[in-house]
Amino acid sequence: MNLFTSDRERRLWLWAIAVVAAIYSTLGLARTLTGTLRERGLLEATFVFCFLLVLATIVTQGLKVRPRGAEIGVALGVAAAYAMVFVRMALPEERTHLIEYGVVAVLIHEALTERASQGRRVPVPALLAILAATVVGVLDECIQAFLPGRVFDRRDILFNFLAGLMAVASSVGLAWARQLARSRRS
Repeated sequence: MNLFTSDRERRLWLWAIAVVAAIYSTLGLARTLTGTLRERGLLEATFVFCFLLVLATIVTQGLKVRPRGAEIGVALGVAAAYAMVFVRMALPEERTHLIEYGVVAVLIHEALTERASQGRRVPVPALLAILAATVVGVLDECIQAFLPGRVFDRRDILFNFLAGLMAVASSVGLAWARQLARSRRS
């Protein structure tokens, strides 16, 4: 029996592992990098640049199919929700959780959804993806407890969970709206 049901599932899992590895590999350097960017007045600009890269990826993926009514409405709602969260989070370091763990959760969700579409039993892929991203975040915080200059922070675990929840809910909402649009066209 193959570990993966398709090439797409394998690629999604590999990307998820690569993102987690990138997150973990910066644990020791994060404070230094953040401090350097802050001293040079580049912290906010760097965050905005990274956020725009993620947004550009979302837009280009979304343009594969011309969006219609419900899909546009859901997309605008998602954008408004993210904008409100970004505005309310004071520190750029907190905002990075939304990107990092949102990406991890969506990649895991897509991999699980692909697995289910290939006939394998995957109970509630959205919930499993949120839980998996949260576990990755908990491990991140546990590792930080042992690193000099880093601390275990329960709030960060909450941010990681919320990032996964928001990203997967957004993905599921957009998929639902796209499916609704397809069913109306046929």
